[in-house]
Amino acid sequence: MKESALKTVAQMANLADRYISAWGSEAAVPDSTLHDLLTSLGYDTRNDEALLASAEKKHKADVLAPVQVVQENEPVEIALHLGTSARESDFSWRLETEQGECFEGYLQSQIVRDERSNGGPLVFSLPCSLPWGYHRLSVIRKRRKAPYQMTLIMAPTQCYKQPELDQHKKMWGPSIQLYTLRTPHNWGIGDFGDLKQLVSELASRGADFVGLNPIHALFPANPEAASPYSPSSRRWLNLLYIDVSNVREFCLSARAQQLVGSAEFQRRLQAVRDTHWVDYSEVAALKMAVLPLLFQEFKQRELLQQTRRGRAFLDFIEQGGESLKQQATFDALHQYLRADDPHAWGWPVFPEKYRRYENAATQAFIEQHSDDIQLYMYLQWIAEGQMEEVQAIAEEQGMSLGLYRDLAVGVSDAGSETWSDNSPLVLDASIGAPPDVLGPRGQNWGLPPFDPQALQHTGYHAYIELLRANMRHCGALRIDHVLGLLRLWWIPKGKNATEGAYLYYPVKDMLAILALESHRHQCSVIGEDLGTVPDEIGALLADAGVHSYKVFFFETSEEDGGFISPAHYTEQAMATLSTHDMPTIRGFWHCDDLKLGQELGLYPDEAQLQQLFDDRLKAKQGILDSVSWHGMLPDGVGADARYVPMDGHLCRALQLHVAAGQSALLSVQLEDWLEMEKPVNIPGTVDEYPNWRRKLSVSLEALFSRDDLNQLARDLSRVRMQASRQTV
Repeated sequence: MKESALKTVAQMANLADRYISAWGSEAAVPDSTLHDLLTSLGYDTRNDEALLASAEKKHKADVLAPVQVVQENEPVEIALHLGTSARESDFSWRLETEQGECFEGYLQSQIVRDERSNGGPLVFSLPCSLPWGYHRLSVIRKRRKAPYQMTLIMAPTQCYKQPELDQHKKMWGPSIQLYTLRTPHNWGIGDFGDLKQLVSELASRGADFVGLNPIHALFPANPEAASPYSPSSRRWLNLLYIDVSNVREFCLSARAQQLVGSAEFQRRLQAVRDTHWVDYSEVAALKMAVLPLLFQEFKQRELLQQTRRGRAFLDFIEQGGESLKQQATFDALHQYLRADDPHAWGWPVFPEKYRRYENAATQAFIEQHSDDIQLYMYLQWIAEGQMEEVQAIAEEQGMSLGLYRDLAVGVSDAGSETWSDNSPLVLDASIGAPPDVLGPRGQNWGLPPFDPQALQHTGYHAYIELLRANMRHCGALRIDHVLGLLRLWWIPKGKNATEGAYLYYPVKDMLAILALESHRHQCSVIGEDLGTVPDEIGALLADAGVHSYKVFFFETSEEDGGFISPAHYTEQAMATLSTHDMPTIRGFWHCDDLKLGQELGLYPDEAQLQQLFDDRLKAKQGILDSVSWHGMLPDGVGADARYVPMDGHLCRALQLHVAAGQSALLSVQLEDWLEMEKPVNIPGTVDEYPNWRRKLSVSLEALFSRDDLNQLARDLSRVRMQASRQTV
């Protein structure tokens, strides 16, 4: 295939044939990669002629585009792709706003330019001042039966910010992995009941938020698939987080009470509580032994009696629509198939007849197992209700944000969201990251990406629904790998991460929609913008009101490598010392992550490992120097990093050092409060380390009974308040 055809169509598809590497040099994308990715996007790549013909067909402009996104400060100009013979006098327009208003007019009096003689569009403007929202524009042509139609999205220029953020209040709170929480009453995994307790304890100690790991739906029938960043669906919730004892039907069900009260069940409960690692299989077995009993109780008491609670559930089903039905069907079918085949880990290994949601056999299963499917709808309803209760408690207790949720960058290619023919996800590709200094082989996350053309053709429906699902019952949303709104590193199915290329997305449209949904849900936005950040995205995110993400250990000066003072961080940011992909503060300081990586064989040679140890010592010295220079180093802590261990005094000093900075939000880790060493996740490992399973070392009751930790909370509140006054 000639290079020119391949490159021409790649450019049309916004697929870059070169990029700037992590080392600052230009890298070319192999032709084979472009070929494979264009194939995955639906182009006919058999030969040059077929490729160009399919590209021409794919990119042929509709008379009226399916969607147009306009920000409030921009003129509303609509392009019509018409032949030169079309008469302007034959056209009129009608606009129905989401709010129910209706505007009409004639094209002829509103034309702003006519570019048809040069192959361009006929452009007219809408004279009306439009509110934010999703509006329906129809262009009517004489003697044509159906009008041309477009979704016209009017959006604000910036994401929502709570009044306290606008008033420069400096906030703090922990970012947690919910499953790590320990209490004497949970069922071996942190749950929404524990989250209520945590929110109450922290609100009374001055925290303004609690950040959550992604709580997306995983695989109830395959509970060991526990990564919150590889979910079955990002639209629905992880059912294992249901606090079973707090479900209303629990105290009403004699069968459930009898089962849970039995000596054997209590023995199993105590065993899963006592483990240092979450035993997902046993937790799922215990919860799924009881939850169906609660559903049966609900059916008898509420659904059959048509009570208010029963009607609320039916309303939830109606609002959830096809998405909820598909999710519940997947979970019910998966459970049904796992009973016969414990290796049925996802739909790619289902019997052929069940491999698509739309298949006749799947639809027959829906009819024959309606009760099982309704069970999973009930569980989603319970989970959402418990989430709503947590946020209500946070607001009642005066938290400015309450919960902030985390939106994973993608979904598993074996879960419910990719199980439909109507999915805008591309299954013949996955996303990841190109090679960099720490990962010379790049990263392949195994997550299928959105097809940007499919998003546009459907009016961004899937993206809008995704934001709505994740902005419910929280005060902020953290978007993992927010750079993906501009571009994602696409890797052809079955290839290595080095054989990828960047595909660009309609970033301005996506940011505008993000801002609109942010205001609708009164939900501020945090963008995880770590890694190689292209120049063009930084300003776009800042202008859109998206909070940046500042990890202290990564914030160093290009001139001398020294650590940037948190006082110089941008205000529109969340600052933190550590993340779920990093070692704890103690683990970082004592190089436990490097030692563990050495044990697991993650480093190709001793020379690279030694360089990492040398770099770590240099970083530690720089940290000590910076903290000392700012007057935050406690008395008795030495100045030579070679001899200074990480203890409670130094750990506290580091947290207060970052707390004194200018970023609006400060995230801390409960693991660091407890001086824990083991991480929750080691990137690049699957079976080598029990990722997403490590619990906190003590219960919440024990944590909040410690005088030193209560003092730390008071000090964080005090230092943040001082930083607020300095900003004002």
